[in-house]
Amino acid sequence: MKDKYFKFLLAVSVNRIGKTGMILTTSAFITFIVLEIPRLMGILTNAYFGLITYLLLPTLFFIGLALIPFGWWKYKKTTGKSFEDLANTQFEENELSESKLGSGIFRTIAILTIVNVLFLSFASFRTLKFMDGAEFCGTACHSVMNPEWVTYQQSPHARVDCVECHVGEGVDALVASKLNGAWQMISVTFDLLERPIPTPVHNLRPARETCEKCHWPDKFYGTKLKTFARYKKDEKNTPSYTTLNLKIDTGKKVGSSGIHWHVSDKNEVRYASADYQRSEMVWVESKQQNGSIKRFTNKNLLAGKSEIQEARKMDCIDCHNRATHIYEEPEKAIDTRIHSGLIDKSLPFIKREGHYAITKNYVDKETANNLIANYIERFYRNNYPNIANSKENEIANSVKALQDIYHRNIHPEMKIEWGSYPNHIGHDNNRGCFRCHNQNMVDEAGTAIRYDCTLCHSILAYDSEEAFKYLKPVNKKDIDYHMHKELKHEFLNSVK
Repeated sequence: MKDKYFKFLLAVSVNRIGKTGMILTTSAFITFIVLEIPRLMGILTNAYFGLITYLLLPTLFFIGLALIPFGWWKYKKTTGKSFEDLANTQFEENELSESKLGSGIFRTIAILTIVNVLFLSFASFRTLKFMDGAEFCGTACHSVMNPEWVTYQQSPHARVDCVECHVGEGVDALVASKLNGAWQMISVTFDLLERPIPTPVHNLRPARETCEKCHWPDKFYGTKLKTFARYKKDEKNTPSYTTLNLKIDTGKKVGSSGIHWHVSDKNEVRYASADYQRSEMVWVESKQQNGSIKRFTNKNLLAGKSEIQEARKMDCIDCHNRATHIYEEPEKAIDTRIHSGLIDKSLPFIKREGHYAITKNYVDKETANNLIANYIERFYRNNYPNIANSKENEIANSVKALQDIYHRNIHPEMKIEWGSYPNHIGHDNNRGCFRCHNQNMVDEAGTAIRYDCTLCHSILAYDSEEAFKYLKPVNKKDIDYHMHKELKHEFLNSVK
């Protein structure tokens, strides 16, 4: 049986073109099987082997299949013979006999055709599955996508595949994403990429097709208690606490309001921005209860700034623009590590010195690693020699945490620095909420959009040295006692 199929393959390879096609097809098929078995078993998981298995080999297989009939056509054109004459030359008469379809060449063609169709179908399915995986997105183009891969792995959506947000549902979305992916591969190959890569705010699927599959706006109601721990740049790294009662309601009930008022079906908000990244608003308008539209215009927008981006209906990603690929601010990043114990709060001036160390400019990550470690270790040797000796492990762990902060947020090869990707959650540095909620956005009567603090949250404590008294329940019927216990446990672990 093996000799029969081998003879068939040799017979259809009438010239060099056909032989090349036969070699490509056969070798690609065998290599695919050899690599696919360990991948199915979970042994071979490297993304680069995936590129070979699911992109290169099926492509070579398809090219090989195409070369075989092309070889016949070329041979026919060269010899002047018909296809029937060529068939009689390459195959024996009994193999072409219609009375022996069950054992002749036609059966062989049918079997190999079925094998080819099954192979290409399986390879196509596995290719799509491979390309839809987060590991492929993050590691296949390592130098370009590594920053996004690093932040993705440490994000709240680390278990959500990239395609859930970046592709969406439906054939149109799939085709569009693959065409976009093809252009990205060309851009990477010929180094046509912009650095840093602009946030694809205009390419993301609508939030109702992505975010709202899991986050249901109708379920945003009530308030959420949240406490932020911050540390001063003094010798003791003195902690301070801000406790907020966030109003997360959608405002559907009479007399209620909250942060998610903006995405409620009842309250349509539209805006036009003056820049691609939607960081400066030209005008904002909202639907009133009587159905009319009220517009607020930026009175300070420069008269010559006439380029206005397309008007847009506000949805989740207008605020949650970094819901997954979250780049931190240096001070907050250090505060978070001190709060979690990764950086030892007992080390004098660790907040101040750590901030200085990670915000210096370094040519590459290896240099950053060495200089951050050298700077912190030298500071304690020169200024606190006793601590340098007695807390050597604590200093080493803190250095490691500072290096990790740098590696997560700074990527010199892609020109990603502090602040390259601003987060619109909150209102630090006049971003986020203050893009619309500011004194310059006024209606026809000159009244500005509200921007007072209590619009979105009640402030229970601001930069307070006390961590607990604002969380102490007054009435257990009104305050979730289990939530209180969880918050208290969190603070007890952080305050030492």
